[in-house]
Amino acid sequence: MKRALALLALSLTLSCHNRSNHAEEELLKLERDFAKAVLSNDAGAIGGFLTDEWAIVDADGGVVDKARFLSAIKSGTLIHEEMELDDLTVRAYPDSAVVTTITSTKGKYAGKEFTTQERATDFFVKRDGRWQCAFSQLTTFKKK
Repeated sequence: MKRALALLALSLTLSCHNRSNHAEEELLKLERDFAKAVLSNDAGAIGGFLTDEWAIVDADGGVVDKARFLSAIKSGTLIHEEMELDDLTVRAYPDSAVVTTITSTKGKYAGKEFTTQERATDFFVKRDGRWQCAFSQLTTFKKK
């Protein structure tokens, strides 16, 4: 009996670990694909990664909702020319996850060029078997 319980516990542990690894791989790919969509300045593709209620807290502390963000992309007010992701970390749970990364970007906002390096935090939810980003926050690294 003890042996059967030990084997059951080991089986459950390995099953959970495998699901966690699969979720982590899926979310890392999703984060990279999301960055490619942003870099392509394709509002339709970007919107597909986001929940309807998605919002972002930008590096200045302002809150921008999905409609306003996508409108800035569509109109050309916000253009991304370069985007690199480093130091990606995933914390996955059954139906939610937090992905952090260091994001280096270059682009234009309202005709003015910008270059940033930020810690990005994305909160994902899994709905109907599909991961979508529900919230993002950016923190700019300050030069010391």
